[in-house]
Amino acid sequence: MTASAAAPVRLMVVDDHTLFRRGLVALLASDASLAVVGEASDAGEAVRHAAALQPDVILLDNHLPGVTGIQALPGLKDAAPRARIILLTVSEDEQDLQAALRGGAHGYLLKTIEGDLLAQAIHRSMRGEPVISSELTGKLVSAFQTSAHAPSAPAAADPLAQLSAREQQVLEQIALGASNKEIARTLSIAETTVKIHVQHILRKLDLTSRVQAAVFAAGMLKTGRNAAPDA
Repeated sequence: MTASAAAPVRLMVVDDHTLFRRGLVALLASDASLAVVGEASDAGEAVRHAAALQPDVILLDNHLPGVTGIQALPGLKDAAPRARIILLTVSEDEQDLQAALRGGAHGYLLKTIEGDLLAQAIHRSMRGEPVISSELTGKLVSAFQTSAHAPSAPAAADPLAQLSAREQQVLEQIALGASNKEIARTLSIAETTVKIHVQHILRKLDLTSRVQAAVFAAGMLKTGRNAAPDA
């Protein structure tokens, strides 16, 4: 992992498996750009520590005793409203992914992720980017492409019909978790042009963030059709 000259990102790790949690904490501690300020083994403890510590990022397991990580999201968001919450789980279930994003999570990563990629994901989340494991985004993008190129429904029932072909490409890349710079490189356009497309996408789809845009794409997969995201 690469050290950073900036103040380290303050992390809280929530996982009920003691050995995994301690191993993860030790791994994160080896990166000077990260600082673990708290640990918790269940949702209640996580909410109390989050309120006291106000971490920058919370790494949250879903399979916790009693209340799941996804169910704990509202309480954690109330306790530490500025924290970026990333699910770190073994579940590849698309329903869990969508429930996490709809519940306000800023990312969804599998526990099989490499340490350096986890650090990168944490820093990307701090920049406001949604982070989703490639094992899941690949499925999301593939299905999104199929949905985007399917015969269009009437415009009133088809939110994608409001988007230009280029905006659909940008939305596809957002679902993949790509940054503006990465989207610009992939589509061979200027980064400023990407920013404009993102603004248009959010306005046309009545969304407020890139995370909601990623949820929008995931929602279409869940229903098997172009459906607007929950408010």
